[in-house]
Amino acid sequence: MAGDTKQIFQSLAVNLIIAGAKGVAAVFTGSGAMLAETLHSTADCSNQLLLLLGVKASAKPPDDSHPLGYGRDLYFWSFVVALLLFSGGGVFSIYEGVHKLSHPEPVENVWMGLAILIFSICLEGWATWGNLKEMKKRRGDTPLFTYLQNTKDSDLIILFGENSAAVLGLLFAIGSLLLAWQTGNAQWDAIGSILIGVVLVGVAIFLAREVKSLLIGESADPTVEAAVKATVGPKHPNIEAVLRLISVQQGPGEVLVAMKVRVKAGLTTQEVVDSINAFEQAVH
Repeated sequence: MAGDTKQIFQSLAVNLIIAGAKGVAAVFTGSGAMLAETLHSTADCSNQLLLLLGVKASAKPPDDSHPLGYGRDLYFWSFVVALLLFSGGGVFSIYEGVHKLSHPEPVENVWMGLAILIFSICLEGWATWGNLKEMKKRRGDTPLFTYLQNTKDSDLIILFGENSAAVLGLLFAIGSLLLAWQTGNAQWDAIGSILIGVVLVGVAIFLAREVKSLLIGESADPTVEAAVKATVGPKHPNIEAVLRLISVQQGPGEVLVAMKVRVKAGLTTQEVVDSINAFEQAVH
């Protein structure tokens, strides 16, 4: 959990700095793409605060009303973050771009905007690289895209989605600002804002789909089932086979496992109980 919050705090610090810098540039350049990026980074800050809230809430111990714990609380807040990224970032950026297409305004102080965008892309790239390194530790030899589809670490995939979308959005902002400046056509800046919005909407839809699956109850990683079945063996001769196994991911690092097993014939009731308890402990 400490590693998770480290990644969140890192991204929060980066986005606070970037949001302030972009806001200044948006005022001085009058760029719609820069304004879209400012709103994007500001939304990311609030998203990371929500993720911290989710991490804290999911760590609460089980109680009478939630005997299996609060692990899925993180999935709820991750889903809220995806919705905010869709509406607060993507849809508004598209709206701003369409508005600027109809009412183009010349961009000014382009060099200031470019300098801040390059500074921002360096910080966002650093944060994204940190996400990639953390994912490499967790996914091992699993291909990156397969990991993104199957991972149960919703907070990390949200951070990676936000940061990678930010890097791509910054590239669009730089390109559109340069085109608007070189051609004298401010509509390029508006197109940049629309492209940024499209990227954010696409990432938000992907994240929402992945987190929704976890929120409603997704099975655990296939390695869990493989590990349970591998436990059947010489050390537990009274457990002959796992006939049926159901796993549900309850939160980061929390899995509910229910199974039906076949025990060796001829055992006494006490031997059956002792064998099942020993097998359960080994699985745990």
